[in-house]
Amino acid sequence: MKIVIAGAGEVGSYLSKMLNNNENNELTVIEPNEARLAKLAEEADILPVYGSPTSISVLEKADVGNSDLFIAVSPAQDQDVNLLSAILAKKMGSKKVTARINNDEYLSYDNKLFFTELGIDLLFYPEYIAAIDIIDLLSKTGTSEYMSFSNGALQLIVFRLGEDAPITGKKLSDLDFYNYETPYRTVAVSRAEGTIIPHGDFVFRENDLVFVISKKEGIKDAIMYSGKDSFEIKNLMIIGGGRIGEIVAKKMEKRLDYLKIIELRNERCMYLSDVLEKSLVMNGDGRNIDLLMEEDMRKCDAVVAVTSSSEANILACVAAKRAGVPQTIAEVENIEYIKLAESMGVDAVINKKHATAGRIFRFTISNKIRSVKCLNGSDAEVVEYIANPDSAITRAPIKDLKLPADSIIGGIIRGNAGIIAHGNTVVNPYDRVVVFALPHALNKLNKLFV
Repeated sequence: MKIVIAGAGEVGSYLSKMLNNNENNELTVIEPNEARLAKLAEEADILPVYGSPTSISVLEKADVGNSDLFIAVSPAQDQDVNLLSAILAKKMGSKKVTARINNDEYLSYDNKLFFTELGIDLLFYPEYIAAIDIIDLLSKTGTSEYMSFSNGALQLIVFRLGEDAPITGKKLSDLDFYNYETPYRTVAVSRAEGTIIPHGDFVFRENDLVFVISKKEGIKDAIMYSGKDSFEIKNLMIIGGGRIGEIVAKKMEKRLDYLKIIELRNERCMYLSDVLEKSLVMNGDGRNIDLLMEEDMRKCDAVVAVTSSSEANILACVAAKRAGVPQTIAEVENIEYIKLAESMGVDAVINKKHATAGRIFRFTISNKIRSVKCLNGSDAEVVEYIANPDSAITRAPIKDLKLPADSIIGGIIRGNAGIIAHGNTVVNPYDRVVVFALPHALNKLNKLFV
């Protein structure tokens, strides 16, 4: 697949490296910053093109007209550059184009239709995607990651095992997780040495990150195995009043009894005070732990740290846990810090690059894919396929399909019903199939659904 990425910032660089893992992809990156472009060229197998993505001559040099996918992902402040370059790319012949934006007004149905008519196939707003992931986590306390399929017919929940978790030290085959009658199933476990697709003799350890596919009725029981209780959040503190903090506050404030935002920039505080209805906005430094304590952090049910500093977000959440706050969520953009944050007791980590990658990644695999999510704390992806009537996936029970070793079918959505998949389960045409897989297994999996 010929892919052109316009922008080698944080998100563009991450996408380049991720898409580089597929040997069938041919990547070209356009970037007006020579140093940034040279650095990415050293780290990934790309064809670098120096220049502005709004220049027609630069787009021609990148051979945009023959591309299968054009991704306009310059930094958020360059929204206009992304929109213009995406429109130009489509007019020049690119089959699919997608653009990064920084305005949720464009995501309304009517406005998305307007951009579709201009030729843009997908608009993505990384901060909005991250904010929605945070809101999902706040509604599913006790989990470190969450994903819903078909309005909750199936749900992926992720939790970390503590020393006193009921399944720590136990074999999978001795637990309900291994019972075909239960409405949930363990599909993977992540450890320091990598991601494991577990079988019957697998033994759970302290600090394991456990991935479970569940039906609605199984969520509460599945979370109990983490040793954590699910509870309702009524008091929330958000540290950082940027775009993510603003979106979370707007969508959560009417549901809560109390919501406070701590923001360093005075002008941003003034803006937030105007646009938020019930939230209390405090001008202060979220790195000042004494200040957070003075602002009643101990009384909160959850603390969300979304400043521009990964380190400050991690430390604020660690302080909150020590103060007895039940749920903490940190935005961590440094990939190498994610496992560190989790090992320090942060309940959940949000990463804009991971959150965005799944939205774009599905464009590169198959039109039989509804959604993809790149998971924090694991090098695996969750993919929701649609089974083609003539595909190999429908011709035999799952146990006889010879799935790639590093993949597992967790569940099936048939109509509006969720089904937990096991060896004897047969996939029917048009079923939506939830698969957990490591990246190198995706090409083989894709062939089973075509």
